[in-house]
Amino acid sequence: MNIAVRSVSTSVAQSSSGGFWTWLTGARSNALPPPDFKLPGVTIPPPLPDLVEPGKTRITTLSNGVKIASETSAGPSCSVGVYVDCGSVYEAPETTGASQLLKMLAFSSTTNRSELRVVREIEAIGGSAKASASREMMSYSYGALKTHMPEMVEVLVDCVRNPAFLDWEVKEQIFRLKAELAKASSNPEKLLLEALHSTGYSGALANPLIAPESSVSRLNTDVLEQFIAENYTAPRIVLAASGVDHDELVSIAEPLLSDMPSIAGTTRPKSTYVGGEYRRTADSSKADVALAFEVPSGWLKEKDFATVSVLQTLLGGGGTFSWGRQGKGLHSRLNHLVNEFGQIKSISAFKDVHSNTGIFGIHTSTDAAFVPKAIDLAARELIALATPGQVDQTQLDRAKASAKSAILANLESKASLTEDIGRQVLAFGERKPADHLVKAVDGVTLKDITTVAEKIISSPLTMASHGNVLNMPTYESVSGKFSSK
Repeated sequence: MNIAVRSVSTSVAQSSSGGFWTWLTGARSNALPPPDFKLPGVTIPPPLPDLVEPGKTRITTLSNGVKIASETSAGPSCSVGVYVDCGSVYEAPETTGASQLLKMLAFSSTTNRSELRVVREIEAIGGSAKASASREMMSYSYGALKTHMPEMVEVLVDCVRNPAFLDWEVKEQIFRLKAELAKASSNPEKLLLEALHSTGYSGALANPLIAPESSVSRLNTDVLEQFIAENYTAPRIVLAASGVDHDELVSIAEPLLSDMPSIAGTTRPKSTYVGGEYRRTADSSKADVALAFEVPSGWLKEKDFATVSVLQTLLGGGGTFSWGRQGKGLHSRLNHLVNEFGQIKSISAFKDVHSNTGIFGIHTSTDAAFVPKAIDLAARELIALATPGQVDQTQLDRAKASAKSAILANLESKASLTEDIGRQVLAFGERKPADHLVKAVDGVTLKDITTVAEKIISSPLTMASHGNVLNMPTYESVSGKFSSK
């Protein structure tokens, strides 16, 4: 073996270039084989075509209403998720915080497995499992190599369908949930987003996602079981996956899900946007302020949702890092305010869109004494969006490119792709491909920007502030800046 290696090395050395000495002396090197020289025993695979069609989402609806949706994709891994049309909007006063507690208990003991066994089975295949709870959806996801897909589906469905809700596990997770909610309550950005919903809406969307400790303390096994029975029904559940064969997925999942009750369950409660003000004083030298308005159509109205996405990237924003350099969005309309005014620590546009409504606005963190000026600047930028001629085509094109990049980059992750499939199938009964939304973004015009922005700021203002709020102007004075538009 050593002799063979040595002879190969020698032959390569003899046929190689003489390097610098060859160039200097003009001596000719031995001839190298041509680039298309065929190596014996090596087969070159055929090249890929110029256009590779993306995988299409296939959907199968079981007899009880459960939907199974999947999309094939290249790569050795896959992601599987269970998505339920459930969340804090379905909570009543006696079940406030149930969604968050279910998230904490997602991979605890089931009637078939102990918590230790659940964890060990996930770890044994190198998997990663997580759960999340939002206002309108509960999600349970599991990622691993696609050869382990059958085990992934079985464990995931078991955890969603058959939670044991052991008393000691429930009490332990309530204790952890209280600590998590207390931490979230000290985060100004999360706190203000929560306040914008509790203040700006009446009805289901005003239900707290960050539940108060007193409500969490009332939760127990009986409450959770009743909440599951009312909301985890077959027509409101989607099993989604990416990177798997659809027929194989259906053959595995159907026996596990086909016996679920097919009743529709609780209908989604109504929400009405009303606007209002929230203030919370804290011991701080700065203040966090958010100005928000309603996105009246939510994300079910595709054209307006695409326009709002462009509006967000158009405003953009950024902040200062610890060494004083600017943050992201260097060409956005808000970022220059961080450069111009040192009192502004960060300022950015945000949106939180739901099925039939949503909120859009600007959040800023600034020195307490600079709050009135920061609010004036934020109001000026929002009003400019609704004023014809204030946004030029170059700015719009840049914002659309940024919005499309964000959409496509997010879908690069199999977990994000799976969630997108689950969310769309829950909402529409189908999954629209990424290029469909990209085309909607491409179709946004300067007139669309002005029309949608004007519609947004014509809704009642919701204003929330946290920190040193002594210099906060009155709600009426800020609201008046927009009503005079």
